[in-house]
Amino acid sequence: MLSRKPLFILVLTLLMLLVGLQARADNLYVEIIGGGASRHAIAVVPFQDEASRLGGALTPIIRNDLNLTGLFRIVDASAVTDQPATPDTVHYPAWQTAGAQSLAIGTVGEANNGQVTISFNLMDVAQQKSLTSGQFTVAPERYRQVAHTIADMIYEAITGQKGFFNTRIVYVLKQGTNYQLQVADMDGQHAKTVVRSREPIMSPAWAPDGRRIAYVSFETNKPVVWVQDLQTGKRFAVADYKGSNSAPAWSPDGSRLAVVLTTTGNSEIYLVSANGGSRQRLTYSNAIDTEPTWAPDGSKILFVSDRSGGPQIYSMPVSGGEATRMTWQGSYNVSPKISPDGKRFTYIQRTGGNFRVMMQDIGVDNPRAISQDAYDERPSFAPNGSMVLYASDLGGRSVLYAATPDGSSKVRLGVINGEIQDPAWGPFNVSN
Repeated sequence: MLSRKPLFILVLTLLMLLVGLQARADNLYVEIIGGGASRHAIAVVPFQDEASRLGGALTPIIRNDLNLTGLFRIVDASAVTDQPATPDTVHYPAWQTAGAQSLAIGTVGEANNGQVTISFNLMDVAQQKSLTSGQFTVAPERYRQVAHTIADMIYEAITGQKGFFNTRIVYVLKQGTNYQLQVADMDGQHAKTVVRSREPIMSPAWAPDGRRIAYVSFETNKPVVWVQDLQTGKRFAVADYKGSNSAPAWSPDGSRLAVVLTTTGNSEIYLVSANGGSRQRLTYSNAIDTEPTWAPDGSKILFVSDRSGGPQIYSMPVSGGEATRMTWQGSYNVSPKISPDGKRFTYIQRTGGNFRVMMQDIGVDNPRAISQDAYDERPSFAPNGSMVLYASDLGGRSVLYAATPDGSSKVRLGVINGEIQDPAWGPFNVSN
């Protein structure tokens, strides 16, 4: 079994053998922790004929999606006798009494060639009008994608932000001595295995197009960075130099990756083409430099270095130049990720033996903890920046949390049976 240690410590061995998360999770569940007072109250009525045509599986997905954000309170739709399916059948006073601010309703009908037509409306209960609506004609087995799309539309109509429910996550699944690189829906369902190996796989990173994934594999008895196309299954080694090749991070335009190489005997950050080819050295120091992550505009990277004595987070122009220290509080700060708007970054700080998720504004020394657990790791932003996904330990068992950036609300997720490592949230423009 791999040793469960923070990434920076394992860089010291130049092996980068990290188990960022060893989680045994049961079926998907969502537990809201905090944030209840300000949540938007919404009722999602079972769509007419969804039970007979889709096995009743559509609206539970919509409810779970909205619930996991911590921004919505799901009103029990069964408390109202009237179960409307279309706007003209809504009895608004009953839903006002039930405490619903908005109401999602819809139908599932038969279409040609064995397809179904799913129609929905989101109604404002107080104003008695439709906020958004949609209609989708798909094969019945695509109901999950439609459910996520409807949740996205509801989320955007209520919050003004783009929804992230049709995004995906990537992680490494470890079963005994076997490793699988898996891609799943954002809620952990519909998992597909991309790569299988008896040697460790780690550090998967999404390309901005959602089609490619970079990752580290030890299948050639040393760490090598691979890029794999999820649609074609084709892959190639993008960094296979002497020594260790690790910690891939995509540039915002998808043309390059920042990687960590030890070709000089020291751990330094390089830039390589996403298609393979020559490398460009970025950092020059006698310290260990690792864990690069790009700013959204591609102008700079954040990375971890012990050049000040202990692991701290630094910023550096991609064009080269001096590195600027970003974290000053705490003696151990690692695993940075910049928010999609480029205004803040999240990372892990060790404080009194605990590893907690922190949030800090770019250019300001104002760190604040958004988690209070003993062992948290590997945070990554949702593509709209509204939540942070991270791994944690709960009673000796690892779990996944998604928290709001201010730490006021979080949800605990179950993802998949088995041990998972290095989860990462994918971009908006995924290719299913």
